[in-house]
Amino acid sequence: MTNSTIDLVRLAAMDAVRAARLLKGVRDAALAGQEPPVGPRPVIEASWDRMLRGGVDPDRDFRAGLLALEDLEERRRSSPLQEILPVLREGLLSIAEAAQHIMVVADADGRVLWREGHPSVLRKADGHGFELGADWRESTVGTNGVGTPLVVRRPVQVFSAEHFVRTHHSWTCAGAPVTDPRDGRLIGVVDVSGPVDTMHPATLALVHSVTRLAEAELRTRHLESLDRLRSVALPLLSRLSGGRALAVDENGWTAAVSGMPHVDRLALPKSFTAGRTWLASVGECEAEQLPGGGWLLRLDPDADRPGPPDGSTVTLDLTDAHRAGLTVSGGAGTWTHDLSPRHAELLYVLASHPSGRTAADLAADLFGDPARTVTVRAELSRVRRYLSGLIDHRPYRFRDDATLHLLLPDPPSALLPHSTAPAILRARGAREGGAGGTGDTGDAGGTGDRRAGSP
Repeated sequence: MTNSTIDLVRLAAMDAVRAARLLKGVRDAALAGQEPPVGPRPVIEASWDRMLRGGVDPDRDFRAGLLALEDLEERRRSSPLQEILPVLREGLLSIAEAAQHIMVVADADGRVLWREGHPSVLRKADGHGFELGADWRESTVGTNGVGTPLVVRRPVQVFSAEHFVRTHHSWTCAGAPVTDPRDGRLIGVVDVSGPVDTMHPATLALVHSVTRLAEAELRTRHLESLDRLRSVALPLLSRLSGGRALAVDENGWTAAVSGMPHVDRLALPKSFTAGRTWLASVGECEAEQLPGGGWLLRLDPDADRPGPPDGSTVTLDLTDAHRAGLTVSGGAGTWTHDLSPRHAELLYVLASHPSGRTAADLAADLFGDPARTVTVRAELSRVRRYLSGLIDHRPYRFRDDATLHLLLPDPPSALLPHSTAPAILRARGAREGGAGGTGDTGDAGGTGDRRAGSP
């Protein structure tokens, strides 16, 4: 029985050779299905489990083809990461070079877009296939400081034999995911890597702090763009003869309103076009493209409350490990919204319990603490802004007359892999055992189809 787990502070207190030897013993025991005297860290153990289930070879270094130069340049041009490169360089590059590390910036697909730092370490990185245009997803190269943070959506440091693939054991890396505050989308990972004897437990905190500064830079640029949109929209709103209207940017953030209270943001569908449309948060409206980007939305004056379209169908798609989506379709068309990790967890639990959950139930499901009802109610308030009329309360549940489709991943271990919520952990285990999950409407093939609220 494992009595304790390894932590980075303990590893840092050892010399590199001894620490690497300890981790190799832990990894060898895990691969052999034996109980090691000291357990791996939970984030590493969960990653190893994904690798074993996914068939990644622990002893052979697999390398996918590099991006062609023109494809690499196109990804660089289109990536929001390009906007924050100066912040990343200022915060990390000089420290990385002094510590014999390199800074690596990868996109949400795990493709290495930029790589800078100590020249000798760059050459060593070439030997690991850690090159420009390389694919460093977990499913390709195993547990690592680029692919693993993309899956778990939080900073991760991987040291020596914590890498699943043996040929990476001479390496240490610390990576943190980057989220675009404009739309909540995961856009990539910033990683600092180097030889195993350069490992320091503070590296992860440094990388995380600098990525937060970079996200703050994106937020500042977004506020500046809203100011520009406001200067365009206000004259147009002032000429409207009554009624409710608002100007929003391409991501739904509000620049100006007329005849109605200010709202921070509307959830817009992925593909949004001018003309008559229905939005879950405001109901029927007329959309008109504004000069320079953004939308002028004129709300239906006869609709006091935005109800859902007649015969609504809700599809909760959790098949993609990196992105969860919600689609509402009905008489007024189809509307799709990307979900945040927390909202994906919350809606999965509601979809799995058609009879409903109380705030205390959901607090226990998500946090393991039924007392955290304030947090749950705040999140549900946000959800109901873009699912107006489709989520009932007392208890919380999908509305009885909405048809609900729940699309689940295969293998079951890929269900919201970033999540540590108790309900999600139970569902993964139950589906692996063939039980279909706690209230799960899907089968092992990954698709559920039912009417919400039915037995």
